[in-house]
Amino acid sequence: MKGFVKKETSPFLVLLLLIAFVIGGAFVATFIYAVLGDMLFGVGMFELERALKNPTEFPQGRSAIMFYQGIVSLCMFVFAPLLLIQSLGYNLGRYLNWKDRPMLGLVLLSGLLIIAIMPANSLIIYWNANMSLPDFMQQFEDWARQKEEYAAELTKLFAKFTTIPELLVGLLVIAVIPAIGEELLFRGVVQRQIQRWSGNGHVGIWVAAIAFSAIHVQFFGFVPRMVLGALFGYLYWWSGRISVPIVAHFVNNGFTVLLLYLYQTGSIEADIESSEPMPVYSVVMSVVLSAGLLYYLYKEFMKLPLLQKQEAEPESTNNFTDAPNLPGRTDGL
Repeated sequence: MKGFVKKETSPFLVLLLLIAFVIGGAFVATFIYAVLGDMLFGVGMFELERALKNPTEFPQGRSAIMFYQGIVSLCMFVFAPLLLIQSLGYNLGRYLNWKDRPMLGLVLLSGLLIIAIMPANSLIIYWNANMSLPDFMQQFEDWARQKEEYAAELTKLFAKFTTIPELLVGLLVIAVIPAIGEELLFRGVVQRQIQRWSGNGHVGIWVAAIAFSAIHVQFFGFVPRMVLGALFGYLYWWSGRISVPIVAHFVNNGFTVLLLYLYQTGSIEADIESSEPMPVYSVVMSVVLSAGLLYYLYKEFMKLPLLQKQEAEPESTNNFTDAPNLPGRTDGL
């Protein structure tokens, strides 16, 4: 496909285009729901907020909100970045390197890393959730706390998984679509463009991680989400394959959904929704195991065949792979 935007477009303009595409995706999703929402669930576009606040008033309110969330995520985070990449004239498979799969064992270890790091991350979650801001930021803190309460209510509505069909829908809307979409957007586009702009892979990773956390509009969960975003960024940078952070992201969200299901069906007793830190011994073990896995993954990803670096070309060009800049390699952007 020949793009209608020049591939030499500056990273700043590409990011502006990305914002425009994402906003366009939001409008498309709203239109789709406006057409189908009332027909499928008996909840119109302008009744969604009421359904959220008074779910008992709308028997299918939860299903309607899940449907709306799913199409919004698809349009804003999956279709928008893919359309942008196509518009720039890139071959999707070569741009994202999603066909250049690493060894299955490395993908599985990347998922295991996310589980292993959870006890250590619980300490950061607890600190961030209970931090107090200076007096001059009181107004911002009050606003941020209100956003947290709203997000908590939304989570309570979403996180009711007592049957297998509910679990599968939850995995699709909360794990599968966000894992694919958010990694395409933040790692596949934002991280790469910031890296191209700054010439520094670390800058690309951390700017994308900050944007990834900020878009969730949860200040008292900002730091742990930023750290997680940076971890996804490094997995992408080291491996050069978008499939790796997608799988890691899916494991993070999907494992939480699964634990909620097990908790709500009485299979486990731990309170998954608690923000309390895990026991000290588990945090220490988590830090040691995570550090070991990170080092091992880094070394093994460096052994993967080089994704030959060349200037990004339209799809018709046969010699383009355009890999991310990998530490210690000569195929960087």
